[in-house]
Amino acid sequence: MNPPSAEIPLRAEPAPADGWGWKKFLLILALVFAAHLAFVFLLGAKKTAAARVAANVPVFRLADNRSELVRLTDPTLFALPHSEDFVPVAWSHPAADTNSFHYTEPPSFLPLAVADLGATFRVFMQTNRLAVTQLNFKPPPQLVAPSANLESVLPQNSTWQLAGEIARRKILKPFTAPTLAFNDILSPSRVQLLVEPDGNVISAVLLETSGYDHADQQALELARALRFAPADKLMFGEILFNWHTVPVVSPP
Repeated sequence: MNPPSAEIPLRAEPAPADGWGWKKFLLILALVFAAHLAFVFLLGAKKTAAARVAANVPVFRLADNRSELVRLTDPTLFALPHSEDFVPVAWSHPAADTNSFHYTEPPSFLPLAVADLGATFRVFMQTNRLAVTQLNFKPPPQLVAPSANLESVLPQNSTWQLAGEIARRKILKPFTAPTLAFNDILSPSRVQLLVEPDGNVISAVLLETSGYDHADQQALELARALRFAPADKLMFGEILFNWHTVPVVSPP
């Protein structure tokens, strides 16, 4: 019995590729390039470009030393000679010698007449006198001293005044502060008062002194002797004595 024969596989052939190959693509590209060159040489016209005429073009020109603009901007215009001013003319034609006369004696000056100074002015003032105007002034006023009755600014007698709550209460026994014999002006004496409801002064304290013990003692005595109208409560207050003084007459 023969062994089974091994089947040899057949080799498959490659299927044709779909689309264009690279050789066909290069061929078409070369044909297009050649056609393009052919159109360029066939249709291209060789024309010479015409030159354009330039219009309204700024023109630059270099100015020399003879230009008027350069001379106007020259800072030495009035210091250096130029061809059109008077300096070259004067230099090219020097002035003639002015010393054409030769004197043989030294110059002599005219004398100064001191006596004649101002003579013309004096003659003018003598021949042109102005009219004198008489001024009619009013007579001077007569000074009269005014008569005024000057009264003394100082009080002529001693005074007193109340302050505080007791200033609203009526005084039953008015009094007059005496004039003191003293050779100087006294300060006021200020006394503090405490008044009971019946109107009697139960306390009198000296707050400010006048500088004279007799005047302060008189103020305390007059303050204690005051009598006020009745009230419903105790009241504090002050009484101020303004002293009038007369000079002390010393015995001869």
